Amino acid sequence: MKPVAIFRHLEAEGPGYFATYLTRRDVPWRLVRVDEGEAVPRDPAEFSGLVFMGGPMSANDELPWIKEELALIRAAVAREVPVLGHCLGGQFMAKALGGEVTRNAVKEIGWGRVEVLRGEVSARWFGDEVTSFESFHWHGETFSIPPGATRLLGSPHCENQAFALGPHLALQCHVEMTPEMIDSWIASGSGEVKENLHSPAVQPVEEIRGQMPRRLPALSHTAEHLYERWSKNLRR
Repeated sequence: MKPVAIFRHLEAEGPGYFATYLTRRDVPWRLVRVDEGEAVPRDPAEFSGLVFMGGPMSANDELPWIKEELALIRAAVAREVPVLGHCLGGQFMAKALGGEVTRNAVKEIGWGRVEVLRGEVSARWFGDEVTSFESFHWHGETFSIPPGATRLLGSPHCENQAFALGPHLALQCHVEMTPEMIDSWIASGSGEVKENLHSPAVQPVEEIRGQMPRRLPALSHTAEHLYERWSKNLRR
């Protein structure tokens, strides 16, 4: 089986629980270290699927590798190679497919509930029993839903938390989190948290850490379900 390509844009924002999921199922994967200058592959047919992780940059930044990733996403969709995006990765997908990336009304940092919008497409991804779940958030921008895609998730402070287009899934929220990732983000981003505590969607560091033992196992369970659904379309 061809490997899943995972695109990393910052060392601290690696594949997290997604890598755990693939490894447990003996699905081969390759980390493309864009943050270290590794070239963006041009042919999606080299891989069984493409996964784009988060990062502190904007999808609207004039960086050469961003344009290359957007082109790769479009090529993958055209070739029916499944694409999965987390936060910035989801914003890349939206922009590549004809949507827009803009500033969100407020920053979202910490734990927050997202609602599943009921419908045939959302039922395929989440099942009929999941109506909402507590996810992790760390973003200041948001995406619009590109033409032909279906909005799957929303939250009180960010209308568009996920969309699907055939086998492709874009997430604004972070379902890939691990304890190590959360600790690392807090260590490097505590100043950003303090500066934005006026936002109704930003939690103090103590609350983020305090809720982690209760929230994270359930989030990983949800991630497992989504990853399982997405992986069914991997190109063998």
